[in-house]
Amino acid sequence: MTDNPVFERIEQDIADNPVLLFMKGSPMFPQCGFSAAVVQVLTHLGVKFKGVDVLTDPEIREGIKQFSSWPTIPQLYVSGEFVGGCDIVREMFENGELAQLLKDKGIEVAA
Repeated sequence: MTDNPVFERIEQDIADNPVLLFMKGSPMFPQCGFSAAVVQVLTHLGVKFKGVDVLTDPEIREGIKQFSSWPTIPQLYVSGEFVGGCDIVREMFENGELAQLLKDKGIEVAA
């Protein structure tokens, strides 16, 4: 993965942000229901996170799918680790696994 500038940008973003969401739109204005659902979960948990709008950067939009070997967006990363997309995040939230994962990684959770 070293000679791919898109992967390098993705790796840097993941390294720089404890909670990072590759999404369609922004946290304030999600542009798809799946991205909105993950934003809602993170907001409900009171988690500070950075959103990366893949709609504004086609290279990142395609690159993140190859980087993670995951075909869909949104994609959530916590402390450098790929967590999953909307369905996985929602399920983990509902059964308490997401809050526990965040706490285990030292991320402050309000709820």
